[in-house]
Amino acid sequence: MLYLCLCSPTILYVCLFQYGIVLDAGSSHTSMFIYKWPADKQNNTGIVTQHKECHVEGGGISSYAGKLGGAAKSLEKCLEQALEYIPKSRHHQTPLCLGATAGMRLLNIVNPSESQRIMKEVENKLRSYPFKFKEAIILNGQAEGAFGWVTVNYLLENFVKYGFVGRWMNPGRKTIGALDLGGASTQITFETSEKVENETNVMELKLYGKTYRLYTQSFLCYGQDQYLRKLLAHLIKIQNQGQHEVFHPCYPKQFKESINLWKDVFDSPCSVDYKPANIDLQMNVTVVGTGDYQNCLDNVKKMFSFDNCTYSKCSFNGIFQPSLRGSFMAFSAFFFTHKYISTLTNIDMTSPNQTAEAIQLICNMSISEVLSKKYMKNVCAISNFVLVLLTQGYHFDEVSLRSISFEKTAGGASVGWAMGYMLDLTNLVPAETSGAMKALPTGPWRGILFLSVTLIFFAMGYLLMVYRKTKTKEDII
Repeated sequence: MLYLCLCSPTILYVCLFQYGIVLDAGSSHTSMFIYKWPADKQNNTGIVTQHKECHVEGGGISSYAGKLGGAAKSLEKCLEQALEYIPKSRHHQTPLCLGATAGMRLLNIVNPSESQRIMKEVENKLRSYPFKFKEAIILNGQAEGAFGWVTVNYLLENFVKYGFVGRWMNPGRKTIGALDLGGASTQITFETSEKVENETNVMELKLYGKTYRLYTQSFLCYGQDQYLRKLLAHLIKIQNQGQHEVFHPCYPKQFKESINLWKDVFDSPCSVDYKPANIDLQMNVTVVGTGDYQNCLDNVKKMFSFDNCTYSKCSFNGIFQPSLRGSFMAFSAFFFTHKYISTLTNIDMTSPNQTAEAIQLICNMSISEVLSKKYMKNVCAISNFVLVLLTQGYHFDEVSLRSISFEKTAGGASVGWAMGYMLDLTNLVPAETSGAMKALPTGPWRGILFLSVTLIFFAMGYLLMVYRKTKTKEDII
């Protein structure tokens, strides 16, 4: 038996881990993600992984407007778990940050002082823990889209890959685009070589020695929750004002629900433009589902403007968009909508026509059918919205729609903007390609390869010699 011992400076000690915490403060809820990476490779690693995940109970931090202490207190349970998940010896080295998205962007529009109060309250809570507090900020939409793109391509190892020979290498892969659908906004980001006619849509990122030129656009008020508010507000406006019933073509037949006009509909900058004049916002009305697919689709389309483009080409609402390029990953609410459609109908979203057929089946289901399958009343409305957004908004067609992969996770981590944000904030993505990062130096690797080949030839020769001796004995006998 042969034992081989090689000493390498990179593997002489027990590998410890570094950790990072990101709180994704979305419009409908907050999630905490804990990431980890080998401490001895902090700035040249590319192997950050998701360690733990915790979902904060209750709504997003923007829902605590006017409720002193509520936003901060809501984070305590997950932060206490972080104390347990991360070794105590690493607490003071663990970066802690919070990024608030579209929910807080909306609150900042209607009530800037309350928005600032909540962010300060949350910051004070984070500072009270023994972690290395970095920041608590409201992300703008373009940054949210770009960080989501970084996460997707990082997890798929499209930037850099750790090879079997112990070196970082460029895998030579093309990047893929990112499609994110949250509660209050939606983002599209992809690499482009076309001229971007609106400079606010351009972001350049230098990762691993290569510059990536991105088109990114965020649409505030086009997240699924705010879109549903807009749709309901639109229906209230076009129907008989002052009546106590509103007929909703996207809700299942026989469905009824009592809502408050202010709290459930018009208490948002996304729906305020649809408010009818002289309407009593304190009034409660009953929403009655009619399950009318075509009527639902027609009203969904009215939430978009496909005219008045001042550029050579647009997505919708007069926003410039270059031609789609390459494959895409759709995550967050896109993933769940795809799951609803395929589970309810056994039809996959591989073409616009097939998807439309599936949605029509869903919209024709009764409330008892929808509830028996444990799906929400909004699945018809959301499905129509997603299809119109992707095909008429972003211009995915019969061919390019097949390029979209609907995913919840990649590489064992939840897909979203949080990991890309942490990588950027903590400088864990190096600006230049790291070619010197090895498990063993080049010399020992060559020695191992040479020794392995020699042993293989020796073993083959030995087996051949044994075979010949055995054959000779048999011939003698």
